[in-house]
Amino acid sequence: MKKKKKIKLKELCQASEGGKKAPEVLKTEHYFTSPVYWTDKPEWVKKLNTASDPYIKQARLNNLDEIKKRNKKYGNKGEHPWVHHSTTLINDPQFKVLQDYIGATAWNLLDGQGFDLSNHSIFITELWVQEFSKDGGGHHTLHTHYNGHISGFFFLKASDLTSRPVFEDPRPGNVMNLLPQKDPSIMTLASHQVNYLAKPGRLIFFNSYLPHMYSVDNGYEPFRFIHFNIQAIPNSVLGKPHQPTWLERQKNDKKK
Repeated sequence: MKKKKKIKLKELCQASEGGKKAPEVLKTEHYFTSPVYWTDKPEWVKKLNTASDPYIKQARLNNLDEIKKRNKKYGNKGEHPWVHHSTTLINDPQFKVLQDYIGATAWNLLDGQGFDLSNHSIFITELWVQEFSKDGGGHHTLHTHYNGHISGFFFLKASDLTSRPVFEDPRPGNVMNLLPQKDPSIMTLASHQVNYLAKPGRLIFFNSYLPHMYSVDNGYEPFRFIHFNIQAIPNSVLGKPHQPTWLERQKNDKKK
């Protein structure tokens, strides 16, 4: 096994501190950013909460036997730290307004990011509601959605006392060489994680590759949200005819 070579300071050149000898202000271009988009739809909250109630009730019933077994073996902890997941909401017409909006928005976001969707169709592949345990402890560990292109949340019950979604820098190279931040409470290019305050009616979109998790909920107040994944599926898979791509259209326009 080779020994690590010690760094000899005399072989290095220490740079002057920028504040003492400020260089010229450089022009900036941002590449490989990870945007998070949001809007507020408070007018949907009451209706979608009511539509979600029977799904959460059934999810609780589905988990009841497992919770009882756990409590019998380890002592009564109530529902802690359960997260109640519903079955799919995709075929329920009560959620059609939401589905129409997030489907159209996902197309616009991917198109705006520069992706050519000429030969793709947008599908909502997953749509479900979940509620964290009333006894606290509910959370999600860090993960991505490999089977989607756009993911998101619509918050139905939330406050500044409940769990929060946390987004993490997806660039492994940056994580390997992290430097300490000046002020972690401020979002800057040095930020490694972003805690996002959830509130009823807030609708969030992000690229599915973006790692995210949910902080541990204390159970002080109800926490419920709808989660969705959206995928751009090739038309060739769907048996649809080929449409001219963006590049093909540009070439045709030049020939005219």
